[in-house]
Amino acid sequence: MMLRDEYFMERCFHLAKNGFGHVSPNPMVGCVLVYEDKIIGEGFHQMFGSPHAEPTAIANVQDPTLLSKSTLYVNLEPCSHFGKTPPCADLIIEKGIKNVVVCNLDPNPLVSGKGVRKLQESGINVRTGISEAKGRDLNKRFFTFMTKKRPYIILKWAQTLDGFMDIDREEKPLENYWITNNRLKTFVHKWRAEEDAIMVGTNTIRNDNPLLTTREWVGRNPIRITIDKVLGLPKTSHFFNSEAKTFVYNFKQDKTTENVSYIKVDSFNVLQGVLSDLYQRGVQSVIVEGGYVLLSSFISLNLWDEARVLVGNKVFMKGLNAPVLVSSPESVFSVDEDDILFYRN
Repeated sequence: MMLRDEYFMERCFHLAKNGFGHVSPNPMVGCVLVYEDKIIGEGFHQMFGSPHAEPTAIANVQDPTLLSKSTLYVNLEPCSHFGKTPPCADLIIEKGIKNVVVCNLDPNPLVSGKGVRKLQESGINVRTGISEAKGRDLNKRFFTFMTKKRPYIILKWAQTLDGFMDIDREEKPLENYWITNNRLKTFVHKWRAEEDAIMVGTNTIRNDNPLLTTREWVGRNPIRITIDKVLGLPKTSHFFNSEAKTFVYNFKQDKTTENVSYIKVDSFNVLQGVLSDLYQRGVQSVIVEGGYVLLSSFISLNLWDEARVLVGNKVFMKGLNAPVLVSSPESVFSVDEDDILFYRN
């Protein structure tokens, strides 16, 4: 049976997930106010720049006189600094709430225990660490961004049953071979809408001319990223159209034209340089969709957090080998005759 604190924290998680894909670079946060084991107000952070979960939950309490007798549950430490909104810790103190239950302390150095300390110094009883592992997993992108100083990296590729991710380009250089079924295309576009950016190699742009947008799902288009060292990609590629913000990392120039930013990086430790720049720009997550060289570079440098491998019910016999992960998949999800293998690093 779920304990009382875990039960109400679970509701915070459920609420927080409503902000998925909308709140980055902020974390997903849900909040509930409980009086005599009943939820009397709840809220979540809906969009970056909008009110946080705590003031929304407090505003939804119909009888404000109950606030001082209630317990506030929130999955991330209330903020203690002025950002786009005032500090949530100050509001909690102002409303006379006496008990606060927190899942995770905020890894952001601007908060990092300061919110809890401010509440405690005001005489509020604060308990932390409730369902802590679940909370970290919910906000894994935010925690990785704050602690590792880089975006959360998701590798994604499709491969055949015999381990190929592309046809033999010497025989059919311009042919586009789709490995998995159309239903999986919807999954891929949903994933794109959930992340801040999408990254592909120059060979993928030349061979497949992808749009890298969310045409099969309602949601924002991620920032498109590639590493074109000598700026040799044709400007007629879909990659450069006006449908999404686009970053081209290169060795030659810094320049911005309309939606395309050319960003010069050092030729030494290129990937680390790209990830460091993305961190500085507040890009919290990147889904890397190929090709083989780019994916293998992330794997060899151990610069990845998840992998999603789509295995189509096809056999190529020859072609471009897919990358190899030495670990076993954490889970497998089947869609018609194809599978998605989920890995965690």
